[in-house]
Amino acid sequence: MAHVMILWYNIIMQSKIVKDKIRRLRAKGMTYGQIKSYLNILIPKSTISYWCRKVKKPVQYSKNLKSVIASNLTKCRELAVKANKEKQRLYYESLYKANSNIREALNDRYIAKLILSVLYLAEGTKKQRSSLTFGNSDPGIIQLFLDLLRKSYTIDESKFRCTIQCRADQNIKKLEKFWSVKTGVPLSKFYKARIDSRTIGRTSRNKSYLGVCRLDYFSAHIFHELEIINKIILN
Repeated sequence: MAHVMILWYNIIMQSKIVKDKIRRLRAKGMTYGQIKSYLNILIPKSTISYWCRKVKKPVQYSKNLKSVIASNLTKCRELAVKANKEKQRLYYESLYKANSNIREALNDRYIAKLILSVLYLAEGTKKQRSSLTFGNSDPGIIQLFLDLLRKSYTIDESKFRCTIQCRADQNIKKLEKFWSVKTGVPLSKFYKARIDSRTIGRTSRNKSYLGVCRLDYFSAHIFHELEIINKIILN
């Protein structure tokens, strides 16, 4: 019986010590969550609230509470942003997987020619009817155009010409080497670069800008055929 009494006494004393610690921390302005974290205890907030019902909170308590709320809101926003980014990543990944076989369709010469005609309709020049003229600043678009053109027709590589359109402060030789690699057109087939006169004396802000690559391919036949295909599509 004496052992039981001693055990109960120890439990009560330990409980009293914990309560006193909690009340002191509460009196300093800590929130219930901060108290639980600081003491590493699993006591419910409702119990802590009951124990601290008569504790007077300091003047700075409201400021501390606002700070905690703001911090929690920031953390919640960060978690929400991460969750949305992951959700978006999985969404785009599912779209990519669902359409990954489309690239293989470009091996079909008929489909390649169809896409080429639409691409040229959107980005190509229609005034000069003796050749194809296609320009873009995106290397991917330029390479797609060339890939489709080479798959759709038997191409004479010597009939390609290339012109770089750029800003005044750009390194023309560097740009020409870059686009020569991307297009497979040798530097000897490059026309003199065209500099935008409006940029003279101005510093380029976009350092990743590589100018516009203009491609010319001398073939009236291909031009007219693509023109006819586009008329068929539009009608």
